[in-house]
Amino acid sequence: MYHKRLYIILLSVVTTWTLSARTLSSDARISLITCTPGEELYTRYGHTALRIYDPQNELDIAFNYGIFDFNTDHFYWKFVKGETWYQLGVSTMPWFLYEYRQTGRPVYEQVLNLSAPQREAVWQALLTNYEPENRMYLYNFVFDNCATRPYYLIANALGDSVYSGYTGYTGSTYRRFIRHYTGAHSWANAGINLLFGPKADQPMTSEQRLFLPEELMLFIEQAHMADGTPLVAQSRIRPFTVARTPWYASWELGLALYFLVIAAVSWFDRRRKRWSWGVEAAMAVPYLLLLLIVTFLTFFSCHPLVGFGWRLLILPLTHLCARLIYILRW
Repeated sequence: MYHKRLYIILLSVVTTWTLSARTLSSDARISLITCTPGEELYTRYGHTALRIYDPQNELDIAFNYGIFDFNTDHFYWKFVKGETWYQLGVSTMPWFLYEYRQTGRPVYEQVLNLSAPQREAVWQALLTNYEPENRMYLYNFVFDNCATRPYYLIANALGDSVYSGYTGYTGSTYRRFIRHYTGAHSWANAGINLLFGPKADQPMTSEQRLFLPEELMLFIEQAHMADGTPLVAQSRIRPFTVARTPWYASWELGLALYFLVIAAVSWFDRRRKRWSWGVEAAMAVPYLLLLLIVTFLTFFSCHPLVGFGWRLLILPLTHLCARLIYILRW
């Protein structure tokens, strides 16, 4: 992590002088950059940035709304409460690509078909956002993140809504989209499902899906302006390849093993005609802790999708079913 922090600091120092160009030239172009998923949970959804390329002003830089620091004071406490502050970072394009090449993550580019005034509007908005007093913003995973900010910059520059023929999975829910990227059978998805409440099952509109970098990329690819002009002048993209969870690492297997262990305890208790209260206490502690976490996040955090849902009953119902071997005594 020290290397990553130093890397970010160096990028800021190297690129500060390049922002002296207050106006883009006629040869400038702006691209939407989409980075494919990584292995860490916070990289599973990919990433979005904006590239400014202007050979006359010797500019080839990336504006990135995804900079954060694990070493911020009380980072994890703030993250749990939904009070994580991200910031806009700027780097040269080669440096931006360096990290993704190191981890083997493809990066796709869509050159936007913007007029000179529209390019200038995006450029000026980025410069304003990069002012020290404006760089920080309160991150929200589904409403305000590294993908939504570039999208609204582009939409504002166009002065109208962005129209797109891309329908994708219109009407799908937050839960289903997030499950696609975390892996339906992964432990990460199981944990997220336990924390998410009914709000995560609400159907999303076209624009609400654009908090996901891949959805934004596919949406922009088929987008056009009010007069029918395509928004993308040229592109090189491919749909994301999402890693699958092997069966032996799935949460379903873990739940099945949990059932078998409790069932074995129940059979043993039946044979000796005694109830293993220690097992109940050991299982109750993590479950009560989970309920406390969900309660806290529901009432005291900024996370919009967290809440009580029927999936919280999966663990106690599995436990109860395994205990029926003792309770029924057939």
